[in-house]
Amino acid sequence: MDAIEGARDGTEGELQANSITRYHVTKFYREQITDKTYSEQLRHIVEPSFEEFESPGNLDTSGEHDNTVVPGFQHKYPQTGLLLVTDRCASYCRYCFRKRIVGKNSDEVATDFARISKYIRGHPEITNVLLSGGDPFMLSTAKLEKILDSMLPIPHLNSIRFGTKMVAYEPKRFEDPALLPLFQRINDAGKAAVIVTHFDHIGEISVDAERNIRSLGAQGVQFLNQSVLLRRINDSPEILAATFAKCHQMGVHPYYLFQGRPVKGASHFQVSLRRGLEIAHGINQRLSGIQKTFKYIMSHYTGKIEILDLGTDGRMYMRYHQNKTPEKIGKIFSRLYAEGACWLDDLPEG
Repeated sequence: MDAIEGARDGTEGELQANSITRYHVTKFYREQITDKTYSEQLRHIVEPSFEEFESPGNLDTSGEHDNTVVPGFQHKYPQTGLLLVTDRCASYCRYCFRKRIVGKNSDEVATDFARISKYIRGHPEITNVLLSGGDPFMLSTAKLEKILDSMLPIPHLNSIRFGTKMVAYEPKRFEDPALLPLFQRINDAGKAAVIVTHFDHIGEISVDAERNIRSLGAQGVQFLNQSVLLRRINDSPEILAATFAKCHQMGVHPYYLFQGRPVKGASHFQVSLRRGLEIAHGINQRLSGIQKTFKYIMSHYTGKIEILDLGTDGRMYMRYHQNKTPEKIGKIFSRLYAEGACWLDDLPEG
């Protein structure tokens, strides 16, 4: 602030409102970083370096632009639609250098729920929607209720999902007494209310987060977890096995370990596919029974790909998990492995 206007006092609110730092960490998460054994690893999740800020990457490689069929809505896979309801997050995860609302700058996009509802009604194969974008729980509960006004009357939707990191970053959000009636409204409409948490590290699972999850779970809210594999943060089978085991203990089902998707010009967080497989195998060795239910998944603009193993023939074997072409789903394919590869397009075809 001194460099801009000369000496003066600047409040935290002013700094956040003017995006001086271009990211912020909630007070609660700051306490988690300070108090936890994993302080250095947690800090890397939410505190990008200055070099990372200068990265030219701001568009990811997921093909989201091509999947945007209505402003604020992506039909990425036959059964799933993504509602991009906000571009705001409680804190910006280190690996998320991309436009959150694709196709236009975020302040130019207005989600058109009437058009979205009409589109979904015309596509009976869509059985679930995921509220995403930034973090849907940054919106007021009243705004979330209005979104449900458009979604709940659609007969072929069987679940409403909320993708959120707020359970870790801002657990007090889930103490809102108006949230329980919102989830009950989803259940009363004959649909499942699902929260997809994003615990990447066991150090993010606080006492408050566990209490909220157990309380909502007792009321019929279902919980899934997906973790992103991040270099210098959780690239350890011990940490991830402990994270998944803790999730199971709370009633949260881990279902994806994501190979970090490359962002153009910013691949600082990625782990090689070979190392990722070693980590995935190491997690399984440390878990037992039903805990071994997660899939090691690579996000790709053609769809999600499950990474199976590196064969003795030097080829990486994979299976189409989700795809724009339904006939491909479940099909196994392989590519010649290239040392250091972190993504499908790093592997040579043929």
